[in-house]
Amino acid sequence: MAVAELERALSEARPEAVERELMARALAATGATHGALFLWDKKAGGLALTHHVVEGLTVTLPDQVLKARDGGPGGRAGIALWTFEHDEVYLCRDSAGDPHYTRYLLDVRSIAAAPIRWQKKPIGVITVSTRAADQFSKETVRRLGELATAAAPFVRRGQADRQSREETGRPFLIGGLSPEWREVERRIELASPTTAPILVRGESGTGKDLVARAIHGASRRSDRPYVTVNCAAIPETLLESILFGHVRGAFTGASFEKVGEFQKADGGTLFLDEVGELPVALQAKVLRAVEQGEVQPLGSNAAPQRVDVRLVCATNRDLEAMVADGRFRDDLYYRLGVMTLELPPLRRYKEQLEVMASVFVEQVAARHGKPAPRLSPALMARLSAYDYPGNVRELRNAIEHAVILCGGDELSPDELPKTFLKTTVRPERGPLGAESKDNAARRPPRLAARPTLRTLREQWLAPLERRYLVDLLAEHRGNVRAAATAAGIDPVTMYRLLRRRGVSLRRTAHADDE
Repeated sequence: MAVAELERALSEARPEAVERELMARALAATGATHGALFLWDKKAGGLALTHHVVEGLTVTLPDQVLKARDGGPGGRAGIALWTFEHDEVYLCRDSAGDPHYTRYLLDVRSIAAAPIRWQKKPIGVITVSTRAADQFSKETVRRLGELATAAAPFVRRGQADRQSREETGRPFLIGGLSPEWREVERRIELASPTTAPILVRGESGTGKDLVARAIHGASRRSDRPYVTVNCAAIPETLLESILFGHVRGAFTGASFEKVGEFQKADGGTLFLDEVGELPVALQAKVLRAVEQGEVQPLGSNAAPQRVDVRLVCATNRDLEAMVADGRFRDDLYYRLGVMTLELPPLRRYKEQLEVMASVFVEQVAARHGKPAPRLSPALMARLSAYDYPGNVRELRNAIEHAVILCGGDELSPDELPKTFLKTTVRPERGPLGAESKDNAARRPPRLAARPTLRTLREQWLAPLERRYLVDLLAEHRGNVRAAATAAGIDPVTMYRLLRRRGVSLRRTAHADDE
């Protein structure tokens, strides 16, 4: 019955959804918590990891390819590659003593694997696993083999579809991180096939560029250009020329004709990062390009050029406040925000830190040609205690910092950046509230005098409040009254806070000690 249901579900699924549906059915049929689908990549000469589920999260690593020469310690090639090369099912009851097991991402103990055959030869491998030993039996492997056989023609169809649409693989994403992220992913899936502009909002480091790439990759324009412009990184005097191009002689130094980014993105997607930095005078030309599909190179007297561009924009600014202050055109704001995606900050889904950190360890280690170390419990405690003002970007950079410094097979807290070392780690508690012996041993000696609650609050609050005030004043161009209104306080209180946190008032606000 399970096989018949799988065939019916896969026959109705879109090519890009086949892998997700197959993995969901395999996990349900075997009771596993982890699953991976590997497909043979002729160009790469190995098994490419095309779909990976880790305890409910979907992890996509486009550059992960298993090759025979990549054998781990002692020459081990890994269970998935062994299964593919021998074209046989495989059962590992406990990886601690398995001759073919190699750790990837997180340690698992029970593993079952089955080849996916097409035209009497394997084209891939499906594996399921759990962190506990002795969870699978021969019956588990039999059921997994049946699912692999039934899914083979649909997997092959999806493989051919991907090869025709993608050359470098999908962008790295982890799916299902939190309810907020699942809503973002649902909107991406619904909005990507359309031509509507999309506005991606979120704090710095939340992954706005990755989301924009995912939108392009899932759109009907995925085989057309994807062009990125960071509006905050280009001087205002050059931005119009960058976006719309210029003719020769348009201004001093314009000795050649330049094609604008709108023209380069014709037929594809243009991603405008930090769109809130667009000068007001330039916003009208952007609106015309979006609504009418017309662009006029700087200095040109010819008729406007026609372009077909799907616009995706990103910002961490309060565009509504900018509209109210006259710093952003309301008609452009409403046009860009046809579909809005709000990306949550990392501090709201820190329960997934272990998986995310493990993914970054694998990526960074491969980039620097080092073996991927494990995450120590002490390091995970330090990561969990941190609030990540820089979000996912800060986590990734911290992991890279630690991997570069690591000289062993396990990452320690001392290898993290200094900002992480200042974080207070709360001791883990046992079932009765007592601190565990292991954590008590790792805990540093207590100080003779415990700081007061007021002192601790001040230590935590001061840097966060100072950063908030600096950003708030920057958004309001140093206008204290407008900043106070946005913060929900009166101007007198705002001035008092600025003095207390050492924030000076100039053309733009900045902290005295920064």
